[in-house]
Amino acid sequence: MKLSDCHNVADFRRLAKRRLPYPVFHYIDGAADDEGTKARNTAAFDDVDLVPNVLAGSEAIDMGITLMGRRIEMPLFLSPAALQRLFHWEGERAVARAAEKFGTWFGISSLATVSIEEIGALVSTPKLFQLYVHKDEGLNRSMIERCKAAKFDALALTVDTIVAGNRERCLRTGFTSPPKLTPRSAVSFAAHPGWTMNYLFREKFHLPNLDTHVDAGSNVAVSVADYFNTMLDRTMDWRAAEKIRDEWGGTFCLKGIMSVADAKRAVAMGADAIMVSNHGGRQLDGSRSPFDQIAEIADAVGGQIEIICDGGVRRGTHVLKAIAAGANACSGGRLYLYALAAAGQPGVERILGKLRDEIERDMRLMGVSGIDELGRDQLRRR
Repeated sequence: MKLSDCHNVADFRRLAKRRLPYPVFHYIDGAADDEGTKARNTAAFDDVDLVPNVLAGSEAIDMGITLMGRRIEMPLFLSPAALQRLFHWEGERAVARAAEKFGTWFGISSLATVSIEEIGALVSTPKLFQLYVHKDEGLNRSMIERCKAAKFDALALTVDTIVAGNRERCLRTGFTSPPKLTPRSAVSFAAHPGWTMNYLFREKFHLPNLDTHVDAGSNVAVSVADYFNTMLDRTMDWRAAEKIRDEWGGTFCLKGIMSVADAKRAVAMGADAIMVSNHGGRQLDGSRSPFDQIAEIADAVGGQIEIICDGGVRRGTHVLKAIAAGANACSGGRLYLYALAAAGQPGVERILGKLRDEIERDMRLMGVSGIDELGRDQLRRR
């Protein structure tokens, strides 16, 4: 199997599984508890059908939108995700360059493996920083100030990770950052010499946005669960979120909103956008899917705040369904992380191209020439 054999997200997942040592693949692929919410995130789209209008042919298709104050060329962007140089040696650099080529937003995590400053200088397209609020207030201030200096376009405060979800695949594989050698994992590392040589002989793996304040994750191997449970601030509340908004002073997004009540509070506090997200099913198993919540949230706050459907997107039709339900845009992590792991920047570019082509083709088949023409009247629940 090679890059040219990959035509959709599922194909890239299969290739990523071949290319990565098993602890790393299962870190990307896994979720909390029984992983029911992860499965539901995508399956939810199958419960709603699109109803096309015909005889509405148009030569020009415009899928561009303005989101969080920046014009992008497609209503889909790349969510922040941690530890990307473990998936491919280029990591966030490859993803940033691919996003720039397709003219869309790209986000990096507090646990990114490339620095805020390097990403800020690398691409001109819109950049989002995902802030995890740490107990160390100095670290929080440092990341916010660094994002300001690097001219990031928006800050996304993650609000659903005050403790780690129960990610049992990571418990079984012993996944840590940096990776820790065990008798079992050593066999898998040896069976993937390309990945192992890149990890050992390219630049040292570390978390440059955190290692000015903490050793965990860079110099001290730690599981993601242990990092979240020991380093993040469990007392974070709406007052703390407002303080961070004020310290940032720019375009502000809340990532991890799922309820109508919280969406209304986000409007009241003056947030610019919400990412309706359950963290890819990696936190609370049994929670609703983002898509299942879009219509209800849009009915309650639509037009007052931008709504992003984050999670489960695997097809262009999923994007159209979310927008018809009331979202302004969609975002996702695994949809590009599999491609990054499979083939680096060319992989990310290929999956973005495939999804862009699907969105354009599906818009034509739906009888709309502009993405804002999609509406609830073109959806039917089964």
